[in-house]
Amino acid sequence: MTTAAPAEVKEPDVSEVTDLARPWKVIVWNDPINLMSYVTFVLQKLFGYSKDKAHKLMMDVHTKGKAVVSSGPREKSELDVFRLHEHGLWATMEQDS
Repeated sequence: MTTAAPAEVKEPDVSEVTDLARPWKVIVWNDPINLMSYVTFVLQKLFGYSKDKAHKLMMDVHTKGKAVVSSGPREKSELDVFRLHEHGLWATMEQDS
């Protein structure tokens, strides 16, 4: 009869732990599909931005390739990314540095 050797458990690397207090930012990326007017419309609809603010963010997406359109807790950011995807926009999220 053989006995199993105990498994070696690696201690978690503290540097890998996510800081839950830091907010997450939602980024919309430029794409060759959506019209600039549509991106402006979606930002107004989803985030309640004024036409001027939505237009400025859309221009950042168009000229710089991306724009941060919202930030907050992880769950809210996940929902924002999901809603942007539902509207056909390319969006990701990352933890703020």
